[in-house]
Amino acid sequence: MKFSQPVRALGAVAILAAFAGPALAYTGQELAGGAKISLEAAQATALQAQPGTVADQELEKESGGSGLRYSFDIKDSAGTHEVGIDAVTGALLENSAEGPHAD
Repeated sequence: MKFSQPVRALGAVAILAAFAGPALAYTGQELAGGAKISLEAAQATALQAQPGTVADQELEKESGGSGLRYSFDIKDSAGTHEVGIDAVTGALLENSAEGPHAD
């Protein structure tokens, strides 16, 4: 069976798109060039400040500190906490309990 050129091109695009999604390990990874602290180091600092299990992590531009920070949602027996670590200095910027409808 022969496929037309547009059908083959569409198939190739679909295959490439399937592999493009997993290329980013966490939300905001495209901002990592501006970070001086690695995700792993920031996560270790966050877990030291708020022990638990990391449920979500992202690198984001947000006011406070250098303007670039790692944000971790950390779950423990009491609920979920948002912990922010400055991506340039490694300083703890936030450690707050999230409400019932966390981001």
